[in-house]
Amino acid sequence: MPDDLSQRIERLVARGVNVVDPRQTYVAPEVIPERIRPGATLHPGTRLQGPRTYLCPGAQVGVEGPATVVDAIFGPNAAIDSGFVHGAVLLRGARLGANAHVRPGTLLEEEASTAHAVGLKHTILLSFVTLGSLINFCDVLMAGGTSRSDHSEVGSGFIHFNFTPWGRRGDKATASLIGDVVRGVLLTQPRIFLGGAGGMVGPRQVGYGSIAAAGQVLRRDLAAATLASQALPTISKPVVPGALDGAEPRGRRNVDYIAQLVVLRAWYRAVRLARAADDDARVVVTAAIDTLGVAIEERVARLRSFLEERGQAMPRLDLEPELACPSVLAPSPVEHVAWLGGLDESERALLQDWLGRVAAAVSASRA
Repeated sequence: MPDDLSQRIERLVARGVNVVDPRQTYVAPEVIPERIRPGATLHPGTRLQGPRTYLCPGAQVGVEGPATVVDAIFGPNAAIDSGFVHGAVLLRGARLGANAHVRPGTLLEEEASTAHAVGLKHTILLSFVTLGSLINFCDVLMAGGTSRSDHSEVGSGFIHFNFTPWGRRGDKATASLIGDVVRGVLLTQPRIFLGGAGGMVGPRQVGYGSIAAAGQVLRRDLAAATLASQALPTISKPVVPGALDGAEPRGRRNVDYIAQLVVLRAWYRAVRLARAADDDARVVVTAAIDTLGVAIEERVARLRSFLEERGQAMPRLDLEPELACPSVLAPSPVEHVAWLGGLDESERALLQDWLGRVAAAVSASRA
């Protein structure tokens, strides 16, 4: 007998999934029932699609309205209020607000969140980072802060401009680094604030503890512990169609960004996966590792295209530095953020030194 929608939903309910209104819920045939875990909640208007989709206990879909989840992974208590999410990974307690539009290459760590009407693609928010409403934040990695009450934040109405018009078709060699991975994953750094009703022209770098005043577009880097309000330049000059800018400094910026992605993947492989204590944790962390691989491939492809158009060869980057983690870790039920909080200064220093050496190995391989 053909597998129909009502049977698929009944199978989920029998497994302990909370289906609030089966009449307003769609589960595609390719969704694997065992990947929708008991205790997950599907609110009215939920659409689940894709064999990769995985919802941990406590995950919620469609809290405020219709939501479509395609090949996305939700950790415990992660949620989307409404909107569309494809190929993203949300760790414990991460939340997408109403009318979210989230595409592949996106990773939200513990309790990272957005308000309503936020667009993300190849976006990585480390733990607790918060985005306001009406934001387009593609091709960005953001860190900073130590807890849910002390976190980096982007004000509402902010755009990361991730496209430049130079050359035959323009390019997206413009990813921006707000904070970093080497220090950011340890949750010890001062928070960063980017004021609303503004934006940032990639590829920028922003230091920890910095504040960008509202209502501006950042066109220059922002040093650590700096308050900045950058004046809008007045420019009027001829433009030659198809003209190219130079390969630098954007070439180097792209390599530095890729290095941070490689660092984060190494961290997930050696630390987070080693500590994963159950099947749900292993599935979510493995999905995050896969997503970081997708992000690295994207940035390498963008850099290659950028350099080749400017007559330069793509460097042979070392994307798998053979540098072992200094800590011996084993599966543990202690939640990741709590575990980080229990590390002493010497343990943090060892981990930070290792991560720094991974980043340096990738950047040095360009020479």
